[in-house]
Amino acid sequence: MTTIDLEKSGDDPVDSIINESFDSALSERYLVYAMSTITARSLPDLRDGLKPVHRRLLWTMRQLKLDPANNFKKSARVVGEVIGKYHPHGDTAAYDAMVRLAQDFALRYPLVEGQGNFGNIDGDNAAAYRYTEARLTRTAMLLMQGLDEGAADFIPTYNGEEEEPALMPGPFPNLLANGASGIAVGMATNIPSHNVAEVIDATLELIDNPHVEHHRLMELFHGPDLPTGGLIVDSPEAIAKAYETGRGSFRVRGRFHSLEAETAEDRETGIERLGGGQWQLVISEIPYQVQKGKLIEQIAQLIADKKLPILEDVRDESDEAVRIVLVPRSRNVDPELLKESIYKLTDLETRFGLNLNVLDATRTPMVMGLRELLGHWVASQIDILQRRTQHRLDKIAARLELVEGYIIAFLNLDRVIEIIRTEDEPKPVMMAEFALNDRQAEAILNMRLRSLRRLEEMQLRGERDDLLKEQDELETLLASPARQRTRLKRDMNALRKEYGTDTTLGRRRTTIAEAAPTVEFSLDAMIEKAPVTVILSAKGWIRAASGHEPLDKEFKFKEGDGPAYALHAQTTDKLLIALDNGRFYTLGCDRLPGARGFGEPVRNMLDFENDARIVGVMVHKPKSQLLLAAANGKGFAAETDELLAETRKGRQVVNLKDDNRLVVVSEIAPEHDHVAVVGDNRKLVIFSLDELPILGRGQGVTLQRYRDGGMSDAITFTLDEGLSWAMGGDSGRTRTEKEVWQWKVARGAAGRMPPQGFPRNNKF
Repeated sequence: MTTIDLEKSGDDPVDSIINESFDSALSERYLVYAMSTITARSLPDLRDGLKPVHRRLLWTMRQLKLDPANNFKKSARVVGEVIGKYHPHGDTAAYDAMVRLAQDFALRYPLVEGQGNFGNIDGDNAAAYRYTEARLTRTAMLLMQGLDEGAADFIPTYNGEEEEPALMPGPFPNLLANGASGIAVGMATNIPSHNVAEVIDATLELIDNPHVEHHRLMELFHGPDLPTGGLIVDSPEAIAKAYETGRGSFRVRGRFHSLEAETAEDRETGIERLGGGQWQLVISEIPYQVQKGKLIEQIAQLIADKKLPILEDVRDESDEAVRIVLVPRSRNVDPELLKESIYKLTDLETRFGLNLNVLDATRTPMVMGLRELLGHWVASQIDILQRRTQHRLDKIAARLELVEGYIIAFLNLDRVIEIIRTEDEPKPVMMAEFALNDRQAEAILNMRLRSLRRLEEMQLRGERDDLLKEQDELETLLASPARQRTRLKRDMNALRKEYGTDTTLGRRRTTIAEAAPTVEFSLDAMIEKAPVTVILSAKGWIRAASGHEPLDKEFKFKEGDGPAYALHAQTTDKLLIALDNGRFYTLGCDRLPGARGFGEPVRNMLDFENDARIVGVMVHKPKSQLLLAAANGKGFAAETDELLAETRKGRQVVNLKDDNRLVVVSEIAPEHDHVAVVGDNRKLVIFSLDELPILGRGQGVTLQRYRDGGMSDAITFTLDEGLSWAMGGDSGRTRTEKEVWQWKVARGAAGRMPPQGFPRNNKF
């Protein structure tokens, strides 16, 4: 077959046609693409641990002078410079790479300090680059140390207009410290992060003993130290084997730990005692690269699918620190059993693959063991040290050349001045008379008059002596491999002090400890938790349909009966049933009859008074509150935990006199701060929720004063959000009135007529 060369030779198009095998042409071009992907995109360089996009980002930020001592600049500015000058790819790719460099849950030692929303451990994305700002961290500056000292080659950018460094020459061991991951063509890499202090300890051992055994390195280098902490639960032998070959995997677990537990043992195991034998488990760290939001979704799905019946609930109480609370089905559940269940069924235990596939100094990809990797890195640092030394020697030689010329000028100052004043071309005359070269003569001619001081000559002689001394030391260093290793060890020890395990940044986060034998458990022996839809009819027949049915569904009822209440619950929940006589009853959802028929009369299950009717049914929510109000306008707030009844007879909560009845049972949301009350006389009063007492039992206080009639309805709401009510008809719409200040008075007032459009039935 034939292929057409894009570069035409001559004017005749036929001259550009080449006879070539299609297989050969395709394989040749694909190989070029594959090598480009491997060497210029996906695999990190072992010398600085960076891919080209990361290197270009750091270089651009350095060019913009975004060091830790300067102010932040917009991320859009950085991304624009990167894709415009150095990285011919999309802005999204560049910004995503920059965001990762700033995330402390993605990088063990972040290279970018972000200001603004740079994403979170829940998996939420960062804000757009026009909103965020960034600058370099101290770690990034260490990684770029030596760029101005000839330590790295500079290569042309993609369009040849600029130059960029081929690597970052600093002494920070970024490859192992921050790890890397990437997928190329036919190969991949996956390197976890490690503790810098341990990397340096292993490096120092290798410098002292190039033939050190692998087991000795593993005594100093313990294994991964992940940004999100957690536990590595593999055996030391398995970890050592993985680093010896450069391939393997680690079992990473989240950590159960609680700072609020009362005893040290409970803190370490993550158990919080709640009283009455109740307890809960707290997860404080999750495995690396696991999104907290998805982990919680996994656990919640297990509960919904009845695959983990020993677990009742999961709550996310995280702020800046991770805090996931697991609530067991009962206090008799074994905590270790619950932990093992979560490890087995969710991503609270994952595997992290180790693949030490990197580019060496010749840009050749290869899989290395730990000793080989450290050996190559030490060799690169020695080469960088030699380059920096030679660069400094060249600078010293150039300066000495000028200083020698200046000294000659000072020794013959009068003659130099005479030549400059009298000669039309003083440079050739000076070069011939004083044996100066062109550079020295030019420097003398460019001297300022103020430099013609006697003191200047003394300073020049002192500078020459210092330069000659430094030159001698550097030449000795350059000629002695032993001195070079000593200098590298000195730099490594200085770095270790900055990143020592006693520092905040250097403290080891991931614990490496082999897991105990797995606890055997059977989920079939546990009580099953299942979602149900509770339906209570107008005549008091109750039932529970399996699953959460739509609450607006048309359920079937006996002839002459109809709907009253429908709500979602779990079989492990308890129902609170309030009667208009002020009495509260508790009914377990697991005791409710099924929905095949019409259910059973709730009076057969609980001891109701004959003339009492139900005014409220709700699922008990621990540590929440209800607004209870009677027809005479008196009421109070009650803790739901205090309303639970242990017997069929229930619990008297609201004390009522004569023919007074309980008419309002309304949940008080945590964010609510005001109470609205409307009477039969259609007058509305609003007052602060703080004026409402919290009682376990009683009549309460006067909410609204009436001359005739009584209370029609009451509700709690958030003042800033306004007061809402349902509009008339079947529209299903609500109206919200935010300007309610004219109805806001002290508790117990008579009130005034409600806003225009308030329902005629006086109900919210």
